[in-house]
Amino acid sequence: MSVRELQELDSAPNLGLLYPKAVLAGFTKKGGDLPDRAYLRRGVRVDPRHLADYNRVCEFRLTDELPVTYPHVLTFPMQVKLMTDPDFPFPLIGSVHVANRITQARALRVDEEVDLRVHVENLRPHPKGRQFDMVSEGVVGGEVVWRDVSTYLRRGSGSGARSGEDHREPPAPSAVWRVGDDIGRRYAAVSGDRNPIHLHALSAKAFGFPRAIAHGMWTKARCLAAFEGRLPGACTVDVRFKLPVLLPAKVGFHAAATPGGWGFELFDARSGKPHVEGVITEL
Repeated sequence: MSVRELQELDSAPNLGLLYPKAVLAGFTKKGGDLPDRAYLRRGVRVDPRHLADYNRVCEFRLTDELPVTYPHVLTFPMQVKLMTDPDFPFPLIGSVHVANRITQARALRVDEEVDLRVHVENLRPHPKGRQFDMVSEGVVGGEVVWRDVSTYLRRGSGSGARSGEDHREPPAPSAVWRVGDDIGRRYAAVSGDRNPIHLHALSAKAFGFPRAIAHGMWTKARCLAAFEGRLPGACTVDVRFKLPVLLPAKVGFHAAATPGGWGFELFDARSGKPHVEGVITEL
């Protein structure tokens, strides 16, 4: 990582203060370059009660190893701080989380101290606007053990190129899950992500959604919970978020072994429209 400035934080940023700031920033952000700055928190320890709450919401079992998605919620306040800083070119509200890739060299343990770093990079064109990568890292003993790349799309004047994606029929589901209309509020309580599009139908409608939608990172975590006992400790989990899960929902899940790991999909159980496409690769 090459940045001009590293700022150390002594605690997690306060999301209760940052979200109102994010709403107001929607009226002032006008584009521009990404900031060359990283945030760092040293010696972060996991709260076992918070981990247990997260596991219940995402349906992981409670063990002494962290789910591969759990460190994302530890870095999320730092991500929001960076995206609400005055020099960040795009507003947080309205930026669409379109993909997430997590690579871990090994599973992190609940009793480990981890240094957390967050920065942003790779501003580039997209057919529907511009996209960038929010990068989070977990460092133990000077080694990057866990790395998360969340790709966001800011809609606007795009490249005009075709995405090259065609709709296809989904496979037969290996499981069907009912997702309650409260999952956005339940996940927000443990993740801190209280974006109004996830909380209630009325607040979601203000941003163009007919109903509240599930968090993308909850859908990823819920899919990975279905693999417990089969996930390698060293792996990459790469997903694309397709169409949002409108709450409440009935979704189909399908997984299939591949030569290097697993492929999986989450889709609307009635229409077959895709929600998540993912690949797990053993390292």
